[in-house]
Amino acid sequence: FGGLHILLNGAGIELVAKIVDTSLADFQKVMAVNLDGVFLGIKHAMPAMRDSGGGSIINISSIAGLRGYMRQIAYCGSKGGVCLMTKAAAMEAAHYGYNVRVNSVHPGTIETPMVEALVAHRDAAGQKAAMEKMRQMHPIGRLGQPIDIANAILFLASDASSFMTGTEIVVDGGITATG
Repeated sequence: FGGLHILLNGAGIELVAKIVDTSLADFQKVMAVNLDGVFLGIKHAMPAMRDSGGGSIINISSIAGLRGYMRQIAYCGSKGGVCLMTKAAAMEAAHYGYNVRVNSVHPGTIETPMVEALVAHRDAAGQKAAMEKMRQMHPIGRLGQPIDIANAILFLASDASSFMTGTEIVVDGGITATG
């Protein structure tokens, strides 16, 4: 193939539990998937992209990486780490002239199996009520769809974002604007 020009670090798991109920093993599992995976992707893609003439690394974080949420210490910590690793990698790539841009996407609540799993333990009425509560948290009045995130990723992968590095694109239906 012609070289590596785009990397999407998109793996992620969530743990919802009180801090006092979170085992070190569970905490470390979230960190391993959400943070270590991003580090390893950046570490190995950056030199390949440099040698191919440049590229774009896109890391999926979360609005939980920008603000804290109760019972999500591992998830918030890992996604906050992704945000700051993105900035550090962007500055390093720019400093050494690698021609590699590094940015992050921070989704709000997106209708995915991960979100559905958060309410799966409830009966049908409880699931519907929980999903409605999540919708109401978003000023735009709906949950996000995977295509909303895909569009942000496509933008960052394209030359249309050639002057962007070390930044966050928040795709959250306005939830972070609420404070």
